[in-house]
Amino acid sequence: MGQQEGFNEVLIQPLQQFAKDSIHLVKKCTKPDRKEFLGIAKATGIGFLIMGFIGFFVKLVHIPINNILVGN
Repeated sequence: MGQQEGFNEVLIQPLQQFAKDSIHLVKKCTKPDRKEFLGIAKATGIGFLIMGFIGFFVKLVHIPINNILVGN
């Protein structure tokens, strides 16, 4: 019975606790209202734009440097 108890302690009990905590979390979650959703959507959109501009300017700087190094 020693191995069975160890198996329960190591594998079964943590999985049961994780499942219990996950169910509790899902039950507490609520859908955002329209105002909250629009705020999150705006913040995400602004983040995408900023990351796009950063990528564009890095590429813009990289092309001349690459041409100088490669010599095309």
